[in-house]
Amino acid sequence: MKRLLVFILLAFLGKSLFAQNLRIGIAGMSHDHVFQILNNAHRPGIEIVGFAEPDKELAMKYLKRANLPESLWYASIDEMIARAKPTAVCAFGSVFDHLEVVQKAAPAGIHVMVEKPLAVNMEHALKMEELAKKNGIHLLTNYETTWYASDYAAMDIIEKGEIGELRKIVVHDGHAGPREIGVTDKFFEWLTDPVLNGGGAIIDFGCYGADLSTWLMQGEEPLSVTATTQTFKPEIYPKVDDEANIIVTYPSAVTIIQASWNWPFDRKDMEIYGKSGYIFSDKTLQMKVRKGERNAKENLVTIDTLSSPNNDPFSYLAAVIRGEINPAGSPSSLEINMTAMKILDAAVKSSKEGKTIYFK
Repeated sequence: MKRLLVFILLAFLGKSLFAQNLRIGIAGMSHDHVFQILNNAHRPGIEIVGFAEPDKELAMKYLKRANLPESLWYASIDEMIARAKPTAVCAFGSVFDHLEVVQKAAPAGIHVMVEKPLAVNMEHALKMEELAKKNGIHLLTNYETTWYASDYAAMDIIEKGEIGELRKIVVHDGHAGPREIGVTDKFFEWLTDPVLNGGGAIIDFGCYGADLSTWLMQGEEPLSVTATTQTFKPEIYPKVDDEANIIVTYPSAVTIIQASWNWPFDRKDMEIYGKSGYIFSDKTLQMKVRKGERNAKENLVTIDTLSSPNNDPFSYLAAVIRGEINPAGSPSSLEINMTAMKILDAAVKSSKEGKTIYFK
C-alpha cells in the first residue's frame, strides 16, 4: 500500500511538472522577428523569463512597447542563464551570433531555437550540431514558411503520389528590400553585413528555398549547387547582394531558388512539379493543383488551418521539449537544416567563385 501511495505521488508530481509553463529566455533583440514574441508574450504554456540584450536602450524601448517589466532585461546570455534559469533560449540577434547562443546554452542543457537560417556558414553549423548532440539538446530553426498550412497540404499530395515523382521545385522568396520595407536600423545594420549575416538576399531569402527543398526531397543531399548574385541597388546595399538565383540539382530533380530584395511586392510561394501534376502554393489557405491526364483541369484546393502547437514556433518548441512532438524530418529539425546549410554554404561559395559546387 505504501509503495502504491509513493507511485501515485510521483505520478502526480510528474504531471504537475509537465503542466508547468516552459521557461523561455530571449537571446538578442536586434532581429525584427523578435516582435513575434513581443507582440504576444503571454502564450499559453510559455513563460518569458528574460531578454539578454547588450544594448540596454534598445531592450528598454522594446520592453516598454510590449508592456513587459524592465526587470526581464539582462546584459548578457550568461547572466540570463544564471539568474533566470530558462529551459530554452530563442535567438533574435545576428545569424553570426547563433553559434555563441548554442555555446552558452547547450552545456547547461538548455534547448535552443534560432531564427532562420541555422548558421552564418557551414563551419558554424557543424560546431552547433556537435554541441547540440553532445549535450542532448534540441536545436531548432524557425522559418515563417514552417507555419504555412499549404506546405503540409502540398507534402501530403506528394507523399500520396498524386503528382508523381518530383521533378522540379521553384521557390520565390523576398520583398522590395530591407530598407524599402522599413526594417529597424539595428536590424538593417547587421542584415546587410557580409560577416554578421553571411551575405544579403542569398542568405536572407535563399535559406527558405534550401530548407523547403530539403524537406520536400525528404532530406536527400543534392549533387551540386550553382548560384549567381547581383547587386541592383549598390547605393543601398554596397556590401552585399540584393539578388540571388540558386540551382540545386538532384539525381532526378532540380530546385530553383529565386531570392530577392527586388520584388515589387512581398512573396513566399513555390511551384512544385511532379511527373504527372503540379502544385502552386503560398501562405494563403488555397493552392492550385493539377494532376492526372495531360488535359486535366487545374483545381483550386482549400486548405485547413494548422492547429496548435503546429501553427506557432514557440508553442511548437514547448511541445518538442515536452516530448509531445518528434521534430525529426520537419522543416525545423537539425538534420534537415544541416543539409539546407550545405546548400546555402555551397551557394555562397558558388556565387563568389563563379563555378558549380559539387557534393559527390
